[in-house]
Amino acid sequence: MTNIIEVSGLAKHYGRNSALRDLNLTVAAGEFIALFGRNGAGKTTFLKILAGLSRPSSGSLSIHPTVVGTRRYGARGAMGYLSHNTSLYPDLTALENLRFYARLMDVPGDDSFLVQRIEEVGLAGRELEPVRNYSRGMQQRLAFARAFLHNPGILLLDEPFTGLDQAGSDFLQSYLLKARSDGKVCIMAIHDMSMGYEVADRLVVIEKGVAALDVPKASLTLAAFQEKYKAITQK
Repeated sequence: MTNIIEVSGLAKHYGRNSALRDLNLTVAAGEFIALFGRNGAGKTTFLKILAGLSRPSSGSLSIHPTVVGTRRYGARGAMGYLSHNTSLYPDLTALENLRFYARLMDVPGDDSFLVQRIEEVGLAGRELEPVRNYSRGMQQRLAFARAFLHNPGILLLDEPFTGLDQAGSDFLQSYLLKARSDGKVCIMAIHDMSMGYEVADRLVVIEKGVAALDVPKASLTLAAFQEKYKAITQK
């Protein structure tokens, strides 16, 4: 299989502290990786570097040109990044938010296209309502539509289930499973081991800035993976 992402010796230092030390990872086309690790292990830093929002201190990162294509912003344009911050403007309506990001990312289509994206995330009929009136779960749903508006080939998700109720969690799970079936690359940092195990096909544990475990899900039961995770993080 073609490697879409290749990471070698990636490090990120903040003074004397290191968020990443020597991270090596390759991601093939269509792979869905669940990224686990303790708080401060380097998961968010790694996703930010992948998304082009932070520069590594050393090491290399490459994205396969077939994913980048002719996108205006190159590799960054091939990424759909969703962090803890929804990056929405609360005084704008849902439609105005997507209209702004569509222009920013050169996404073609009129308002009917944007309304369809809003409906797809379960917010039909709420497109003209200011985002400040939305619940946290509703804002998170709209953030999905914003992050994936430009149909990126690579989805980078940092704890995307945070703040979602059961209906929202069920929606996102089905959304991600469809993305996987569509052949998109997904890398998701998540604390919920059961959820991460269920949706991913590869399990990676970052500990002290390195990939301490990297295995196909099929090679471990959830219970066996939990035991390995415990052994790694309690050393």
